[in-house]
Amino acid sequence: MTAIPLSILDLAPISAGSDAGTALRNTVDLAQHAEHWGYKRYWLAEHHFVAVASSSPATLIGQIAAATKDIRVGSAAVQIGHTTAIAVVESFGTLDAFYPGRIDMGLGRSGQRRNEAATSSPPGPRRAPTPWREVGGLVLPAPFDPTMLMKSERIRAQACALAQPGAVPDDFAEQVADIEALLAGTYTVNGHELHAVPGEHARLTPWIFGSTKGQSAQVAGARGLPFVASYHITPGSALDAIAAYREAFRPSARLSEPYVVVSADVVVADDSATAHHLASSYGHWVCSIRSGQGAIPYPDPDVCEPLTEEQAALVADRTATQFVGDADEVAARLEVLRRVTDADELVITSVTHRHADRLRSHELIAKRWGLI
Repeated sequence: MTAIPLSILDLAPISAGSDAGTALRNTVDLAQHAEHWGYKRYWLAEHHFVAVASSSPATLIGQIAAATKDIRVGSAAVQIGHTTAIAVVESFGTLDAFYPGRIDMGLGRSGQRRNEAATSSPPGPRRAPTPWREVGGLVLPAPFDPTMLMKSERIRAQACALAQPGAVPDDFAEQVADIEALLAGTYTVNGHELHAVPGEHARLTPWIFGSTKGQSAQVAGARGLPFVASYHITPGSALDAIAAYREAFRPSARLSEPYVVVSADVVVADDSATAHHLASSYGHWVCSIRSGQGAIPYPDPDVCEPLTEEQAALVADRTATQFVGDADEVAARLEVLRRVTDADELVITSVTHRHADRLRSHELIAKRWGLI
């Protein structure tokens, strides 16, 4: 096995019967263990109006950085369409001032107006989904259509609540350019120099997160920034996203060649049967998201009824590409993911109902991957 770094992506999930405070304390506890076990980074997702406690990544990053010593801590990713470039740079600049050299600033495209020139799909009738296929042993399902989510009145209400009243978000590429200019000290508005304090000259690199071959991959490549491909969310389009990033890549002061991180959803236990039982409520959780409810408290697999045929079909791409088993089985699948994507680093997310099972999952794969 080729040893590449392994990192963690966490959502601070709230389990059924628990609460946000417990979820946040569990996240800090997992981060401390992750540092001890040799993980390279600990990244926090950003989600709103759902049963996960990672709604404010910068706040949580500060708590985790304060509770650890060396592990890098970052966002996966800040939804910059719901904020401004200066707010991002100042908040992460503050974190960098407290914890220099340890903060990763992950940026995601969410809430922006659509830039048709930068997207990859030509106008015209929508094509049929790509059939399920395997590439080198890696499962690539038909891509999920995220526009289905916007049919939910609840999802539309969430989007309205997150939007800045009366404001039209800048295009994603423009926001990333502004963030880099603020970091470099070259930001101007109407001929006036404006300086981010803290933030200017902070040791921060924007990490671009993307799930398709559209604008995120194009921006990351064109600006010479590292790219994180979300295989665990959109397994059907991850390879296309990586290919688009590599094709668009131009060397920058930050990177001389592409740097790709790929995510995977894993559940590891001491034996395969236990792992599959622990993961058996994952489909219910994903179904709650895709049906428009938003993520429900993570269900207890001991009491879950089987999914209906319709529900199972809705989440088939995610359940089929979750890496579940003992440490040897999961490590073998992660190695396939690394080989097929030629990833420079993998980041894993593991959600289980009980915190102890999540700790054990990360500990077992860390040992098998050779981190410990």
